[in-house]
Amino acid sequence: MRLRQPGPMTTYTARPVDSTALKELRTADDAGRPLSPFPDEEGGAPLRCCLRRSRPGERIALVSYAPLRRWSAETGAEPGAYDEQGPVFIHADECAGPEGREGYPFADAHRTVRRYSADGRILGGELVEAPDDDAFRNAFDDPSVALVHVRAVEYGCFLYEVRRPPA
Repeated sequence: MRLRQPGPMTTYTARPVDSTALKELRTADDAGRPLSPFPDEEGGAPLRCCLRRSRPGERIALVSYAPLRRWSAETGAEPGAYDEQGPVFIHADECAGPEGREGYPFADAHRTVRRYSADGRILGGELVEAPDDDAFRNAFDDPSVALVHVRAVEYGCFLYEVRRPPA
């Protein structure tokens, strides 16, 4: 992976965990565990339901989420061993989803832009200073890329997905 500098932003759409998945995750997560909400005393947790950081005192939960599995169920892909699950923070109760914003969420640190084929196989990744249009354009310049995950570098956690724009 090479390090890229940030460029212009906001042509592509950062997609939060969808509302159907959130409803299911608030009952049992993708590892089968029940929701265990807690008040976020300090704030700052990256919420995948609304693509912002939590505020002090908000009621949140850490759940196990399998983003590629959920995408595969929608598209018919067969990701095999690439079907990983990991921890994500969500609001414990239903929220309004992403609020109007400029730029891409969680762009305050180095991120990995991981590319996937239409059958759910990893095609590679790129370390970027911050997610931006250049990073996504670079990923989708490869016609075999159908989906991109933006992930945290320090833990590898899924932050959000970006899909190939319609032709």
